[in-house]
Amino acid sequence: MNAVISGLAPRRKPTSWWQHVPSLAASLAPGLAFACGLVVLAARPGFAWLASPARWPWELWTIGVAGSAATVAGVCDWIYHRRAKITVGPRERRAELIALGLGGVPLFGLMAGATLSARPAYFLVPVMVTLVFTAVTIAYDEIVFHQRRCTGFETALHRVLVFGHAIAFAAWVSFTFVRGGYAA
Repeated sequence: MNAVISGLAPRRKPTSWWQHVPSLAASLAPGLAFACGLVVLAARPGFAWLASPARWPWELWTIGVAGSAATVAGVCDWIYHRRAKITVGPRERRAELIALGLGGVPLFGLMAGATLSARPAYFLVPVMVTLVFTAVTIAYDEIVFHQRRCTGFETALHRVLVFGHAIAFAAWVSFTFVRGGYAA
């Protein structure tokens, strides 16, 4: 006899919102580290210009605005899932954590290292490999878990999140490899 029909199938326990905190933390980590890094660097000789936002190049402004928009969209999506009681299963939660924790966070670390390096080109291949890994894991999450389930509002949040980070990444490439980074 079918276990579902007989009522013997195990019921999936509702997930606690605490189970979703690692994804939220991984989503917030790069933005917070970026802001803290600017504050710490502004106190160092040679980086005093960071204390005066009027002296910032357009790339830093773009990184700040686009990255902030992406982060806010990610937090809004996280809150929306909790308030709308949208069930995020363990496979989806794991996919998101892989994209953020094994993709986004290391990517940010590599980008920071390249930005502060006298030879940022040494970081280019690891940055690109990590970027591709991150993009593939995000695409997997979107196609497998979000394609049919998401509302228009949730899809808009995802687009702001993805394109905000993409714009910030493009500005970082310009700052680090075209302008020459902090040395300029």
